[in-house]
Amino acid sequence: MFGVPLDAWYVWIGLAIVSSAAFGVVTTLPSAAPPDAAGAARTVDSVAASAYAATGSHPLPNAESVRIGTDSISARGAGGTDHAAFGYGPVVPTIEGSRLHMVLLGEPPSRMFVSPSRFERAIWHARRAEPEWRGSERLTVRRVQWEGIDAVLVG
Repeated sequence: MFGVPLDAWYVWIGLAIVSSAAFGVVTTLPSAAPPDAAGAARTVDSVAASAYAATGSHPLPNAESVRIGTDSISARGAGGTDHAAFGYGPVVPTIEGSRLHMVLLGEPPSRMFVSPSRFERAIWHARRAEPEWRGSERLTVRRVQWEGIDAVLVG
């Protein structure tokens, strides 16, 4: 008696509009989980908070690219982009193939730099470089101390 008559044209048009809107919402949802920038930032903080030389690594399975700044990290992938700030910093972002990156991978700074002042200068330049998106599957962190210079390298 008070129901909507199913043979009315406006019911079918309304149903079509609602169905199209629901389909549009479902197709715009991401198909994968966003990358875990917060977990990577926790790894950086745990190494940076160490009182001694330390290393750490964090897998980035959902990240297609990563941008590391002196005070934050961003990761983007099929599920979106995630950002997280470091609690300890500033850190030193390294570029693959650089001397600082070799130190990050385990080379002693004394083997890669002729003096502590050159090491300090490389750190200064790395901190002032504009962060760029780079492909990566794993984040590596190393705290290095050499003749009064203390740095947290991230790459």
